Amino acid sequence: MTVAAIPREFVWRRLHSLMGLWLVLFLVEHLLTNSQAALWIGSDGSGFIRMVNAIHNFPYLQVIEITLLGVPILIHLVWGVKYALTAKSNARKTSGATPSLRQYGRNRAYSWQRITSWILLFGLIGHIVNFRFIEYPHSISQGDYEAYFVKLEMDDGLYTLSNRLHVQLYDENAIQKAQSEFDQREDEKALVEVASLVQNETKDWMDGVKSVPFDSQKEMILGSAQKYRLKHQWIETVSKFHLKQGQVVAESSSFGTATLLTVRDVFKKPIYIALYTIFVLAACFHAFNGFWTFLITWGVIVRRASQKSLLTVAISLMVILAFLGLSSVWGTFWFNLRY
Repeated sequence: MTVAAIPREFVWRRLHSLMGLWLVLFLVEHLLTNSQAALWIGSDGSGFIRMVNAIHNFPYLQVIEITLLGVPILIHLVWGVKYALTAKSNARKTSGATPSLRQYGRNRAYSWQRITSWILLFGLIGHIVNFRFIEYPHSISQGDYEAYFVKLEMDDGLYTLSNRLHVQLYDENAIQKAQSEFDQREDEKALVEVASLVQNETKDWMDGVKSVPFDSQKEMILGSAQKYRLKHQWIETVSKFHLKQGQVVAESSSFGTATLLTVRDVFKKPIYIALYTIFVLAACFHAFNGFWTFLITWGVIVRRASQKSLLTVAISLMVILAFLGLSSVWGTFWFNLRY
């Protein structure tokens, strides 16, 4: 007795569905984190900062991002585009040549699932490019010292907020002054050259013996050279930002704080508020309409009464998550962190 092979199309559809469920879970975590930048009034986004720092400190974070986010997004995106291109909506008015069944809610939901897929395609690309590359904090580190830098549009609220968050602000004049003072530190430049000679001597010494005797003078020279190199790295990093009038570079010791300032900066611009409002609403509808469909497709809910009950649950979760997402868009700057 031969067993029929499982059609490849069926396998990919199920994989697309599973990746969608995983992305729903990620969306819940993402919007829960972002909402803490807006809803905890008076805490200066401390909950957001803690969660972002916790995620940022995961070991092998880039591997996790690629395998647990990049790959699922790519699979769901590619097959989602295919389904969107081949979809045949019957929830709009037609001439009669094709069916028009607008009176059925599930038909309308089917159409909106495809419409939101296109919104998410372009919105997700823009979101990743903006926050993961363009606005992503620059950083330097040496031992226990860590610093993260972001470019911001200056406003009155930053004066007091930066003080509460222990953030330093630098405009173009401050950066040029730091560069000029650094260029004049000839004594420390010489120390770097001396340090190189000392390290070469130490290497020669270690070729012949097992240990190097302690030398306080070497300690001073090598320590000063290390500080000089760190300052040089600092100057190089802040000089990468091309500041216009009214822009500053913010320096923070926390990745989460730097990210919070970036989110605040983005969401004080009306154009981004409008775009992200559409993006969040599309993501929440697409996620929980897809979640409800997933439960039916995988046979979790079969009876009509169960499907109706779970539809109410899915809509409720959709509304709650949309509220959390929109609160971060509208509330991060305008309600919580304006001053």
